[in-house]
Amino acid sequence: MDKQYFEKVFSNQRMHKYYDKYPLDEKKAIQHYQCNIQISEAFYPCLSVLEVALRNAVNRELITKFGVDDWYNRLHLTPGLSKLLKEINVAQNNITKRKELINPSKVVAELTFGFWTRLFNSEFELILWKDLRRAFPFMPKKMRQRKNVSAPINVFRTFRNRVFHNEPICWNLTKLQHIHSDMIIVMGWINNDLPTWITTFDRFDSVLNEVKKKLK
Repeated sequence: MDKQYFEKVFSNQRMHKYYDKYPLDEKKAIQHYQCNIQISEAFYPCLSVLEVALRNAVNRELITKFGVDDWYNRLHLTPGLSKLLKEINVAQNNITKRKELINPSKVVAELTFGFWTRLFNSEFELILWKDLRRAFPFMPKKMRQRKNVSAPINVFRTFRNRVFHNEPICWNLTKLQHIHSDMIIVMGWINNDLPTWITTFDRFDSVLNEVKKKLK
């Protein structure tokens, strides 16, 4: 498998970044591409646990705030929240297209990670933060501000999208280590047992060390 083969299978546009990094070492460029796939895979446990834990915690607090399981049907009653209805409608339409019955659990699962992270943006601070801060009961009190939640989870959202769209992520391995560590911290704010539990199957550290050796 040579450069011509990889460019044909994965496209010139995708591969040129790797060949540009190693203009005199085709084998190293291909190895770097393989490493990118490996480390992207290694992020899945953290990305999965964090996303599900976050949405369930936020869903719980929205149920408490609105007093009903289908809180999304009450958004139009609160000034400033109607702008979220477009994403709710998309989620419900997707469920309907699959010929499934719409219910709260399906809507919650269908909503994108982008939807959940958006709830912590400054535009909703005065409306939602007082309620949603309770989704992070183990966050240090001195840090319990909206911006301290919004900043990392928006980084995670952007990073998640790069991973799931097979984009290059492994140019800066130190940065990847920081992102992984921050994910562990944030999931610990949601539930303090999660960081310990995820270590039983999270392979990120071992994969990172393997990648570092290969890319020396």
